[in-house]
Amino acid sequence: MIMILNQKTAQQTAAALLQINAIKLNPKNPFTWASGWKSPIYCDNRVALSYPKIRTHLALALAEEIKKKYADSIVIAGVATGAIGIGILVAQELQLPFIYVRPEPKKHGRKNQIEGKIEAGQKVVVIEDLISTGKSSLNAVQALREAGCEVLEMLALFTYGFPQAATAFSEAKLDLTTLCDYPHLLEAAVNQEKISSTEVAKLSEWRQDPANWIP
Repeated sequence: MIMILNQKTAQQTAAALLQINAIKLNPKNPFTWASGWKSPIYCDNRVALSYPKIRTHLALALAEEIKKKYADSIVIAGVATGAIGIGILVAQELQLPFIYVRPEPKKHGRKNQIEGKIEAGQKVVVIEDLISTGKSSLNAVQALREAGCEVLEMLALFTYGFPQAATAFSEAKLDLTTLCDYPHLLEAAVNQEKISSTEVAKLSEWRQDPANWIP
């Protein structure tokens, strides 16, 4: 199941990320992703790490959700590289161990994919900064499961809400909770006059089929 934390947090997070240009919307001059997709949105939540008040707000929102759901005997894992910073802040707030997961094992040294102390049987909550198709995020989950860990849930700052992600998380049998999602982002962008109300339909259309979207 994929869900947002709550309406208030979603609205606050969207407003904050737009304000600091961590998320940029440009439907008239779209960005090109590494996948080759044309996109009217570019998201780099790592920008939030440079703003103490905003990074604290994000980390506390994630930490409070984890504290409500789970006991102290868990490990916080960040997905490299985007979620390492926010993941450490969450682990520090909760006074819990922290690890991070690389996209693939290192080619040298101990050839680790998971960095930090982890043991089979430990319960893990994974922190991610951004969910697109879910592929790279769930790659980290698979690495943790192969190490014998029980992955309880993933929490992320933002999701585009692609249908591919919903399918991927369902197949992986993993819940995802995010602070913010695409509809709340568009609402905040209109409120901040970063886009016009007439552009919302085009931006919504992109999300349904990003691979074939025509600017």
